[in-house]
Amino acid sequence: MAGSRGSMINGIINVYKEAGFTSHDVVAKLRGICKQKKIGHTGTLDPEAEGVLPVCLGRATRVCDMLTEKDKVYEAVLLLGKTTDTQDMTGTVLEEKQVTCSSGEVLEAIAGFTGTQEQIPPMYSALKVNGKKLCDLARAGIEVERKPREITVFSIRVLKEELPEVQMQVHCSKGTYIRTLCHDIGQKLGCGGCMKSLLRTRVAEFELKDAVRLAEIEAQVQAVRGREPQKELTGADLPGLVKNTDCVFLQYPCSAVKGEFSRLLYNGNALKPEWLTEWHKEYQQTILRLYDENQLFAGIYRWDEKRKELKPVRIFMDLS
Repeated sequence: MAGSRGSMINGIINVYKEAGFTSHDVVAKLRGICKQKKIGHTGTLDPEAEGVLPVCLGRATRVCDMLTEKDKVYEAVLLLGKTTDTQDMTGTVLEEKQVTCSSGEVLEAIAGFTGTQEQIPPMYSALKVNGKKLCDLARAGIEVERKPREITVFSIRVLKEELPEVQMQVHCSKGTYIRTLCHDIGQKLGCGGCMKSLLRTRVAEFELKDAVRLAEIEAQVQAVRGREPQKELTGADLPGLVKNTDCVFLQYPCSAVKGEFSRLLYNGNALKPEWLTEWHKEYQQTILRLYDENQLFAGIYRWDEKRKELKPVRIFMDLS
């Protein structure tokens, strides 16, 4: 049957990325721990930043770009009075000023950064201009013009204020640089500012309270291998650690394909509503999660009004 070939872990692990690791480091270490190559992360975190980093394994790597697009929540500490070339504490200090603004002025300035706006990406970032990473250019002492990008800051909540430091919770869209937000707030206040620390607390439905450190993941994997040394691991061997791929799409309704039409599902065909175990007219207005007769997640589908059929948007099972 399609979807059952090959033993590997298929699913998503909510990794707690620790300081000192790049997102690439996390993926490399997980490849070694899980003994499989097909692993990808869902959006970079700066090496010194910590927190939620969903990592996709096996067929779940097909959802990486979808998770990268999701909104995120961070807790950041803004240090006023200090401007650096990296916009955080890892860089060279360019300017230091006395912080003379009042608490009210700080709160007012921060509140002004909510909403949809344009943000100029920092030079020390992985973005590419003419095929070259900005951070590589920056290390070579080259600064290039960066086009502003539209971002949305849904909310900023001040958690603690002890000037010159301000701890903030930021809920924002993809592509938002919290370092740059801190820098821009400092510029608006006239004293400069940089990011002292960063903790990502949520990516889509993946939350900090459920994130697992690499050492814990390795311990769980080794425990299974200790019991069954020759076993090729699957997600079922690591319950509570590996989330099924469909967890990303639980906000959408679901249905299953009737057994007699399974072959059409496994071949990646568009599907007729009468081939499903359940069909409602409102499914035409949304994405639909589809499963096979054994409740194996097949993929997400969207209604094609012209052809009167469901067309696959993204398939997460191995096709026959």
